[in-house]
Amino acid sequence: MDVDFVISFRASKKTSISKKQTKDEARKAEIQYSRLLETLSYGGLKAVGRRGDSLGHLLVFVSCPDKLVQNLIIRERQSDFLSGLPVTPITNGNESMPLAPSDRLRLVHAYITSIPSDGGLGVTPGSPEWDLVESIFCLHDKSFNEQWIHAWTTSKIASVSDGRIRDQFGESVALYFSFLDSYTRALVLPAMIGISFYFFGTSYSPIYSILTVLWSIGFVEWWRVRERLISLRFGTRGSFRVEKRRAQYDPKFSWWKRELRMLASVPVILGFAALLFALMTGIFVFEAFVTQLYTGPGHKFISFSPTVLFVILVPRLVAVFQLCAQYFTQWENHAHHSSYNSSLTLKTFIFTALVAYLGLALSAFVYVPFGEGLMRIVQVWLFNGIVPHTGSQMNANLTDSSQAPQKAEFWDVDASSAETKLNPGRLKDQMFAYTVTNQIVNTFVEIGLPYVLRKITAFRTKKAVPSNGTGSSLGKKKVVFEDEKEKGGQAEKEFLDQARAEAALPEYDVFGDYSEMVIQFGYVALWSTIWPLAPVMALLNNLLELRSDAFKITVHERRPTPVRTDTIGPWLEALAFLSWLAALTNSALVYLFCPREHSQCTSSDFGGSESAIERVHRHLVATAGKEGIDGIWGEHGKGLGATKELLVMALLVALTASHGYLIVRSIMRHVMERLLWKGSEEVKERERDERMVKEVFLKGLGGGVGVEVDVDGNGFKNFNVANSNVEGVGFWDHDEGMDEINRISKEA
Repeated sequence: MDVDFVISFRASKKTSISKKQTKDEARKAEIQYSRLLETLSYGGLKAVGRRGDSLGHLLVFVSCPDKLVQNLIIRERQSDFLSGLPVTPITNGNESMPLAPSDRLRLVHAYITSIPSDGGLGVTPGSPEWDLVESIFCLHDKSFNEQWIHAWTTSKIASVSDGRIRDQFGESVALYFSFLDSYTRALVLPAMIGISFYFFGTSYSPIYSILTVLWSIGFVEWWRVRERLISLRFGTRGSFRVEKRRAQYDPKFSWWKRELRMLASVPVILGFAALLFALMTGIFVFEAFVTQLYTGPGHKFISFSPTVLFVILVPRLVAVFQLCAQYFTQWENHAHHSSYNSSLTLKTFIFTALVAYLGLALSAFVYVPFGEGLMRIVQVWLFNGIVPHTGSQMNANLTDSSQAPQKAEFWDVDASSAETKLNPGRLKDQMFAYTVTNQIVNTFVEIGLPYVLRKITAFRTKKAVPSNGTGSSLGKKKVVFEDEKEKGGQAEKEFLDQARAEAALPEYDVFGDYSEMVIQFGYVALWSTIWPLAPVMALLNNLLELRSDAFKITVHERRPTPVRTDTIGPWLEALAFLSWLAALTNSALVYLFCPREHSQCTSSDFGGSESAIERVHRHLVATAGKEGIDGIWGEHGKGLGATKELLVMALLVALTASHGYLIVRSIMRHVMERLLWKGSEEVKERERDERMVKEVFLKGLGGGVGVEVDVDGNGFKNFNVANSNVEGVGFWDHDEGMDEINRISKEA
């Protein structure tokens, strides 16, 4: 079927045929549906409606004639030329340029959805004028999908070129797969380094941390140039200049009001961040101080309660924040989709990064340094002022009955098990959980969960259908659609079944895929010094992610609507921010946890080396044994002073690393520009095309004066006046200069 787009029109929100539409609903649906067909027909498009998947659901199939497509191409080329975008020169006016499927779909979609002032028909889903239009989507190309999935069965990382993906799904999806492929290849280096240091190096190695930070900075700067080269190859460099305005945009809205509204979202983000901090701290306290001390009924099962609380509460908080972020971004009245997406991406990235990294940050910089003292304060409160100790000191104290802690009915005073949650080994366990468990869960959610949900929906629907096939929308639908085979044939029936099935699929959004990869980059850059195998797990995950994303697009979601873009957008700045943060985090972690030699640590009790954190913990234990709780956290507590000094030094080290980051980034950016951008084939080809376009433009100017331009760049070959019959042309044939000079000589 020659169909470009399908418009999902929901005449009624009711799905059961036992309930009838009210007259007002039916009248409204009739008026809006008639206006929709009239608008499409007036715009030169062919449109026809068919029944959808339930009562009141209609599918409007839209086709754009080739002549109209050619007009849209000409209009876009003119707009691109006037806006300074790359335009491929046309040497023969009668030659028709080949049009990729994605370009055709993008032009038609922009024509349908753009506002009338931008040359469109203004049919925008969800707008007040078209509130019954649910969505506008294009159908999958089954032939290409089968070839694409088959290509991923090979052992190559990139089995399909980004050019073919671009021709099918547009520049936005092609750029994402180019980024994912480039990022996956770049992970090979830190993965190899991580394996070497995991088996042959030491934990929290300064050398490994430096190499990781250098890699993160180098990748970001390399991709900054790489995406520009890709945009030149796609011909989308500067595409934001010709972006269509959003239908929800109010042009009368002052710019300063929009800026104030953007600032209004800052307190909301800070409020949600404070809630997240309090929630995760509460979960940690419950896990570290309660589950390890409780010995009452069901103590074996209560250890799972912190995980249950995290799974239940944190996703709900994230969902509420996402709704608030969308509301505030819509309220800000952005003129274009690019600025709207940038604002939403910034809000989402901030909170998503907090959810992903806050647990590790709290453990590394709060729980482990201060956890010893905090745990003892809690235990003192629980055991009426008695401070239990661990190790040899606890055993010595227990020999004295006067110093033995009084065991409560449900509490075990042995703090050794609880203190294990506050040592640096906890960080490795967290990293393993985040980098391995989260990746497995994300893969299941993308690939496996849609199958499970479909099976559940099919089971519920089948269970709701009576045996006689009446009394439900599904049973009635089978009766209503019986004549489709007779009217249009088997091919049309299969086509309609495909359209109805794809209408029920969710829309693909590259936003979520970028977010997943950027957060993963943060784990590798910020925290892999804790567990050097993190890059290895990220590499293995991305090898699967390339295939799972392709499978997800072709099977579980609608075909992406092509969108022109020349960058991954604000995600690039997010990557740059994470690379800067990696310099701070790695330097602080190395200072706090890297084992190093100390003169006071040469006894057999502590071995030949210890980290700064271990040294402070040893001091805390000794202080607690001699001076009690006041010696740790009193007004002049020695343990608290040592911990403060430790964190202040870690902060100074991080600030020094921040300045070093700025220097290294500047050097790498300059080197990448010289190596990749200057003199590249993409840049040379674009310069040749731009010059040819300008030559064609100059030759078409005027018509009276002809100017020949040297293609080799050596200047003008010839300049001649084309019209020799201009009035007064004899003026230029007679020169009086020599005559005047000769007359002066004669006079002399």
